[in-house]
Amino acid sequence: MAERLHILVVEDDDDINRLLCSVLRSGGHEPQPAYSGTEAALYLDQREWAMVLLDLMLPGKRGEALLEEIGERYGFPVIVISAKGEQHSKIAALKTGADDYITKPFDLDEVVARIDSVLRRHRRLPQTQAHGPDLLRHKDLSIDPEAKTAAIGDRRLALTAREYDILELLLSSPKKLFAKANLFESVWGEDYLGGGENVINVHMSNLRNKLARANPEEEYIETIWGMGYRLKS
Repeated sequence: MAERLHILVVEDDDDINRLLCSVLRSGGHEPQPAYSGTEAALYLDQREWAMVLLDLMLPGKRGEALLEEIGERYGFPVIVISAKGEQHSKIAALKTGADDYITKPFDLDEVVARIDSVLRRHRRLPQTQAHGPDLLRHKDLSIDPEAKTAAIGDRRLALTAREYDILELLLSSPKKLFAKANLFESVWGEDYLGGGENVINVHMSNLRNKLARANPEEEYIETIWGMGYRLKS
């Protein structure tokens, strides 16, 4: 029997929240509803969430602030589900750390497919689980492919699932130059069409900023202009 994963559903509209929780239960998961950003913030420390479904226009703590907190402190995978359909809202959410962005009104089958896709790719194990021996390393940076965690020295990095996947891909082939299209198709599992370049730019910028904050004296990823990215030797 598949493990029931815990998913935090942050949505102030009661009908939408119940709908999302119902479809998650039907899929074998354990949803936890939250109806404000303030309430959701209280739940974040209670467990290692497999995913957070997050509305942006929330009472109490704003969804954007909650998204930033998740990215900086927890690294849980986040799918934003919002009525804000403007391109700048989507880019801002991705830049802050969202793994995906769905605009309301949504097609429920599409939501289910995107949830399943993120869970398949980015399922996280509890932090207390013992780390396996096969770490991938570059300089003082290491990642544990089994536990899906990354660290610089003894300092754990709070990465989103997409950021972790980009880093794991680079460390798995330390001498390879990855074109943006190659990165996008490998990490997102989709064709590199319109918008793909912006998505890669945003996530790569976020990842590099987190690496720089952890160790400002070292550079881990270099850009080969017009070609792509690779680990910096």
